[in-house]
Amino acid sequence: MARPRVVIIGGGFGGLTAAQSLRPAPVDIVLVNSTNHHLFQPLLYQVATAALSENDIASPLRTILRSQSNIRVLMNEAVAVDRTTRTVRLKDGSDLAFDYLILAPGSRHSYFGHEQWEAIAPGLKTLADAVNIREHILLSFERADRASRAADVRKYLTFAIVGGGPTGVELAGAIAEIARQSIVPDFRGFKPEDIRLVLLEAGDRILPAFDRPLSAGAQEALEQLGVDVRLNTRVTDVTEHGVFAGGEMIETANVIWAAGNEANPLLRSVGAPVDRQGRVCVGTDLSVPGDATMFVIGDAAYALDAEGHALPALAPVAMQQGRYVARLIQENVLPASRPPFVYHDRGTMATIGKAKAVAQIGPIRTIGMMAWLLWSLVHIFFLIGFRNRVRVMFEWAWYYVTLRPGARVIIGKKEEPSKEPRIVV
Repeated sequence: MARPRVVIIGGGFGGLTAAQSLRPAPVDIVLVNSTNHHLFQPLLYQVATAALSENDIASPLRTILRSQSNIRVLMNEAVAVDRTTRTVRLKDGSDLAFDYLILAPGSRHSYFGHEQWEAIAPGLKTLADAVNIREHILLSFERADRASRAADVRKYLTFAIVGGGPTGVELAGAIAEIARQSIVPDFRGFKPEDIRLVLLEAGDRILPAFDRPLSAGAQEALEQLGVDVRLNTRVTDVTEHGVFAGGEMIETANVIWAAGNEANPLLRSVGAPVDRQGRVCVGTDLSVPGDATMFVIGDAAYALDAEGHALPALAPVAMQQGRYVARLIQENVLPASRPPFVYHDRGTMATIGKAKAVAQIGPIRTIGMMAWLLWSLVHIFFLIGFRNRVRVMFEWAWYYVTLRPGARVIIGKKEEPSKEPRIVV
């Protein structure tokens, strides 16, 4: 008798955890991912700001799962789900049949109906995004150094970050710190005070998922780093000349988008209700309404807690959901007997710069060095692979002591040095 086939779409935190949790199960697993690696997204901003290299936070999926005999990894992209034939259509035109399906395709940045802004203000979701942003940032300093007009120098040395959530805050702090303390001393054409960073947030505070005192503390820490934090400031246009926000045009060649997410368009083919972000509205057992063998987890799921609040799009949520769904499949739990998924919140953290972070763990609220140490330990612990852990610890220690980040080589872009080029980040 053939064993049930479990198809998992997505090799992020949720999909990979589900696959590993099914190791002892009598099933055949096919893991489909658009890249060949698992990405540790919480440290993606450090690749974008030249603090870490891409290999430090990515591990090949086949290597991670090498010892698991009941799984096959496919580097491909799922484009549609057919519930009638119980197949997943892949980008190469092939169909993949399933008995159980776990959808964990993640999300992308949302421009709220202004998709044309993406070419000018890219977001940060993939390793390719991070490398692209890093090279544009480094190129901006090169272009500022050879610019002949003061206006061009200001444009290249102004960085506008849209969105005051964890990604925007971490990017702003990292760019402010690394630019002024590490990169500018290598140039002769401008000074640290020429760097301008603007963080634009449409709400009344940054880090809205944290308690207000922590949000206020994070804002103060950013301002001490020289970041101009603008609250209640909605972006209304992004052009090649800069960003229009709060009735003002901020001239810049560097705009980074960290303002919102939307679910993978694959989810709309499921034929289930979705929320405004395109996430599937799942049941208490994370299954698709009307099909107890199809599950949606992580950023792709609109799941509610016991109080009716939507679960946050965090790695711990996705990992716990992956383990929960894997147990249901392994034990073949009937729908009527499935306990509801319960997320165990172990805290939230965000870093602002060297020895600066905020942490919210149960009743504990802390900001500064202690929060930064907690943040560092947690992220090292969850990195996959001993080698990656050692490398990241070394890079952090090296930067802490020397203020010299280790990933500042430009390899992807070439241009004529005689031109006065325009760069858009």
